[in-house]
Amino acid sequence: MSTNAQKDDLVRQVALLESYCAANGWSYEIISDVGSGLNYHKRGLKVLISWICSGEVGRLVLSHKDRLLRFGSELVLSLCEHFGVEVIIINASEDSTFEEDLTNDVIEIVTVFSGWLYGSHNHKNKKVMERLQEVAKEVTP
Repeated sequence: MSTNAQKDDLVRQVALLESYCAANGWSYEIISDVGSGLNYHKRGLKVLISWICSGEVGRLVLSHKDRLLRFGSELVLSLCEHFGVEVIIINASEDSTFEEDLTNDVIEIVTVFSGWLYGSHNHKNKKVMERLQEVAKEVTP
């Protein structure tokens, strides 16, 4: 999850993963992180990659593909393929269009950078954010 405000979603996703794995009779360990999908330094992601590369994972079950990373999940999935890890994505939606993927990617990037700017008390950053909001209002139908 990207923020602490989304912890309810995280709880639901963990419950979904636990029930799915239990229904299939699999032993499992849940790895969860709160942080941006653009953050490659999350503890859980590092642990997962380490486990995959050391052969400690036989199956990776995800609620959604982008729960690994917003960008770069294909790299982790390639590691899984290389090390013989089965990947199951519970809520694998139909292939999205290029435009849908691009829109979601832009929203994620703007959300992350907005958080960084809002998190800063720098006056210049606040001015930039105000201007970005004005421009967004101008282009929004």
